[in-house]
Amino acid sequence: MIDANELRKGTTFLLDSVLFEVLEYQHYKPGRGNAIIRTKIRNMRTGAIIPRNFLDGHRFEEADVERVTAQYLYNDGEFYYFMDTATYDQSQTRAELLAEKAGFLKDGMEVTLTVYEGEILGVAIALTVELEVVDTEMAVVGDTATGATKTVICETGLEVQVPMFVNVGDVIRVDTTKGKYLTRA
Repeated sequence: MIDANELRKGTTFLLDSVLFEVLEYQHYKPGRGNAIIRTKIRNMRTGAIIPRNFLDGHRFEEADVERVTAQYLYNDGEFYYFMDTATYDQSQTRAELLAEKAGFLKDGMEVTLTVYEGEILGVAIALTVELEVVDTEMAVVGDTATGATKTVICETGLEVQVPMFVNVGDVIRVDTTKGKYLTRA
């Protein structure tokens, strides 16, 4: 069991038999009465983020969530397949779990899987990835007061806004949190 005072960012716990992860935590002590623990928690299965307050002394069952290093293998349109780098066991997850992260996945890329009772609940990828540009629109240099950009398509199908000087065959570094171009690699 875990006390509400022990909740910190990244802690996973069960509340009414539902698995949650703490995203934000604040301990608030009014002048009178018990302390209030203000949190933002994410439902690990649905991804819903909700604010929730707990009173001091509230107790929860701590969830045993594993973080496993795995290698991305391939997808078949419906499922994404990963291999545990320690045991070589293969696991799969539905495409909906990855959502916008799917455009950053390359074959052989290492990721961190969040696993609870054999079910993959999350996939964490590196903060930046290097992708090769496979298609781009023609750049026409003109009178521009600010940095002009164009859209390119990367090897994974991801579309990114880049400066005009990026060409087909260039390898670019992309921020995975915002999906924005950082630099040429």
